[in-house]
Amino acid sequence: MSPPIEDYALISDLETAAMVGRDGSVDWLCLPRFDSPACLAALVGTEANGFWRIAPVGSVAGGACTRRAYRPDTLVLDTVWETPTGTARVTDFMPPRTQLPCVVRMVEGLSGSVCMRSELRLRFHQGRVVPWVRGDGHCTVAVAGPDAVWLDTDGPVRVNGVVDATVWDVTVQAGRRLALTLTWSPSHQPEPPTPLSVPAETSLKETAGFWRRWSAQCRYRGPWREAVVRSLITLKALTYAPTGGIVAAPTTSLPGCIGGTRNWDHRYCWLRDSTLTLSCLLRSGYREEARAWLDWLVRAIAGDPDDLQTMYGVAGQRLMPETEAPWLAGYEGSRPVRFGNSAVGQFQLDVYGEVLDTLCLSLRAGIPMPAHVWELVEALMGFLQRHWREPDQGLWQVRGPRRQFVHSKVMAWVAADRALRMGRLLGRTGSSGEWRAMRAEVHRQVCRHGWDGDRRSFVQAYGSSALDASALLIPRVGFLPARDERVWGTVRAMSGLGQGGFVRRFAPYGPGGDGMPGREGAFVACSLWYADALAATGHPGPAQEVFERVLAIRNDVGLLAEQWDPESGRQLGNAPQACSHLALVETAFALSAPPGVRPASRR
Repeated sequence: MSPPIEDYALISDLETAAMVGRDGSVDWLCLPRFDSPACLAALVGTEANGFWRIAPVGSVAGGACTRRAYRPDTLVLDTVWETPTGTARVTDFMPPRTQLPCVVRMVEGLSGSVCMRSELRLRFHQGRVVPWVRGDGHCTVAVAGPDAVWLDTDGPVRVNGVVDATVWDVTVQAGRRLALTLTWSPSHQPEPPTPLSVPAETSLKETAGFWRRWSAQCRYRGPWREAVVRSLITLKALTYAPTGGIVAAPTTSLPGCIGGTRNWDHRYCWLRDSTLTLSCLLRSGYREEARAWLDWLVRAIAGDPDDLQTMYGVAGQRLMPETEAPWLAGYEGSRPVRFGNSAVGQFQLDVYGEVLDTLCLSLRAGIPMPAHVWELVEALMGFLQRHWREPDQGLWQVRGPRRQFVHSKVMAWVAADRALRMGRLLGRTGSSGEWRAMRAEVHRQVCRHGWDGDRRSFVQAYGSSALDASALLIPRVGFLPARDERVWGTVRAMSGLGQGGFVRRFAPYGPGGDGMPGREGAFVACSLWYADALAATGHPGPAQEVFERVLAIRNDVGLLAEQWDPESGRQLGNAPQACSHLALVETAFALSAPPGVRPASRR
């Protein structure tokens, strides 16, 4: 039985990440970067697909620790076991990348005497390939194809040939501290890589110092500072430092429906989150990260606007073919396990609005823009003028027929609006008349065909009565002011998407669905959008109640997955999810605004 998704904590070196369970097992690790093939894949398979557990000898697989926590304002994880003979602590971290990726696990005796065991079972190529393992004293190396992983320990190890695992047993007494360092390198390198020679104590001090200095830059000073800082650290951890791209999550195929097929690969960068990402980073005080994200965005979308994608790889790559891994059993039997994402080829109108909104926000914030940015704006608007009336697959990337999604049309309006604003700021008004006419036509069409008079709400698509949580973004993007009665009607109607005090993105069955079987949980970000809309329409009390409800479902180390299932009381979907943490930060700022000050829209 797989541990609950909320049992996992995250460590990262700003180029890849590992997921560490409460039982002391690293069950997910892709090397050398987020979207590389996994070499530890028990998270979406079994132990036979790779894991690295450090825990007291005799503790049953799946046995949880006594307690764990990140060190304040860092991504350094401490996991403590209290046993009948004593107490031991394992400290896990990944030093920010300088050369090669490494995972450091330090074992320390706190009291008495505890016999600890490290068991490492590497499986390359998505948990499939058993490597050749050879040892030399305190150091072992596992090799398969292009990959080599070196394990350096403060004591002798043995190779268990029966299960192809590397085992290390040690007894720690109070005050004794030992370290294990796992480092990836290209297999053609004949010697242990240099990170193995860096003292673990030095790495720990430098890593903790890096995170504390970074966290200290946070400008949020409201009542939810701990949650905001933890969310910002998580977002930084999901950043691919060489390019500035931020992955939606470090995992793939953690299901939105247990035992179902809603299993997607989220180790990529989605354009739909671009404005929210930039806004969150800027208002939190992280201008350098905001500029890096903008630079990634401009590079990724360079080219023909007809070829604009919904998502890109961390380096801006466009090809992410979706494949399935039949050798992996799936998280709690949720199959197939997917690598890559075919949504990359979908037509989504909303991404044009997101890109132009991001460029406009950057310009207003004074972030230096590339010289060719205006040519990009004109190209994107030229495409939209020709295609905005067409149906698309929408924000939620439905795998059914294209529809006239209301949110997509609203974002087409946003695109025209932001292009006009950028034109005024840059003194480029040559196309203003055409864009102004387009903006007005889109607005009229949405208000006529996207509004349901019986429901007194904006709906998911033209001709449909189905609700969609994306309509909660209408005041945020400035399509209508928060005081408009249609906005309040829409907010009020969202109770129809309620599930145990949380908000689903749409009704689970019927014409408003996404063409996939199974009932998913409530989307965390949608519940936070609901809180934002309540606050914007003058209902701060209910808004805070919704926000506090979301804070309560974070796991013990403050992380949020994509979804929450109120019926089973557990997290669902890939974790930790960038969109959930971005929305948390934005809502905290909105609810911390002085009394009488409405949360600002992006208009």
